[in-house]
Amino acid sequence: MTVERKMSPTHEAPYRGLRVLDFGQGIASPYCAMLLGVYGADVVKVEPPEGDWSRYLGTTYGSHTALSAVYNRGKRSLCLDLKQAEGIVIAKRLAAESDVLIEGFRPGVAARLGIGYEELSRDNPGLIYLSISGFGQDGPYSKRPGSDSVAQAFSGLVSVNLGNDKVPHRVGHTISDVATGVYAFQAIATALFARATVGAGRWIDVNLAQSTAALLGHKAAEYVLEGGTPRALNVPAGSYQTSDGWIMVTLVNEAQYKRLCSAIERGDLASDPRYQDFARRADAADVLMAQLREVFLTETSETWLGRLHAADIIAEHILTPGDWLHNVHVEATRGAVCQDTAGIGKIYTARTPGIAGPSEDDLRPAPDIGADSRNVLLDAGFASDAIDGLISAGIVRTCAC
Repeated sequence: MTVERKMSPTHEAPYRGLRVLDFGQGIASPYCAMLLGVYGADVVKVEPPEGDWSRYLGTTYGSHTALSAVYNRGKRSLCLDLKQAEGIVIAKRLAAESDVLIEGFRPGVAARLGIGYEELSRDNPGLIYLSISGFGQDGPYSKRPGSDSVAQAFSGLVSVNLGNDKVPHRVGHTISDVATGVYAFQAIATALFARATVGAGRWIDVNLAQSTAALLGHKAAEYVLEGGTPRALNVPAGSYQTSDGWIMVTLVNEAQYKRLCSAIERGDLASDPRYQDFARRADAADVLMAQLREVFLTETSETWLGRLHAADIIAEHILTPGDWLHNVHVEATRGAVCQDTAGIGKIYTARTPGIAGPSEDDLRPAPDIGADSRNVLLDAGFASDAIDGLISAGIVRTCAC
């Protein structure tokens, strides 16, 4: 059977009426599903009895960590034991009525459980089925465990993120997971558009390693063209410590370098033949940037930013996430969204770019494990007494909230 349901899209909720089954855990899969929820989809998060492992990664607040509370907004939670045969039967029944299914099992596990794409698509040929993994569904590395850090390392991101200590560093955020969630959402969006004409769904393979490599854009081309590790792109752009903090300075053309030298009252650096273009400045980066570091230490961040902005140089404070949250521009543009979450209190996060209207403000907070088990099954047509039996047998669980 193909799912046929009347959609009622608006600009604020273009996926209103869309049903999504989210078996993902961690960040990448849940974030993809959350984005569908932000745009109006009805997202059911299917969790094992112990819950999504992101609920325990970091400091816990009630049944959540910051990770699980942010990336599971807008969802309902069904706690389902897939180790029991009846749990698989329930999963199949829900999948038969879903438009999108997202899973993040190791490659081959979903098929082994009986909820792989080939089996589910026989009953629901319109199903858009997304698999997220570390290295993809095939290839020599497909069975390897993946993580954000591993993806950063494998893709080349760590190698290009050299600190002043000349040591390659992992980016201090789960950037691979988040990027994978965004690429996965993009793939689902295009598949939904095609399904409207083609009539059939498809299986989508998105993985952390490829998604992180895609973030690097031109870096692979640059590496080949320059015969190895390329020069730094726009020396002396970078982070500089001031007398009371840190700023970031960026250059994109030669005229800006000359204006920078004038703004810091170092005209000699503009006329020095060693620094006459980006290529030569890259070759002399250590010497040049050491001189700039000494200069920037002599004044406050506000003083320097005043001078640099007056000279039309691209520069800004280096903020902490807390600084960003309370920044006057962020507050004025409502760049953050805040939701009360049971057992935690206020959860702040950056607003999803491109959302029409205030729809994200009204998202359901991230649910407790099994908070919606009964209602999800009632909506799927299960009788109340049958649900009671499933709960008694431990196949379905509800939270004690």
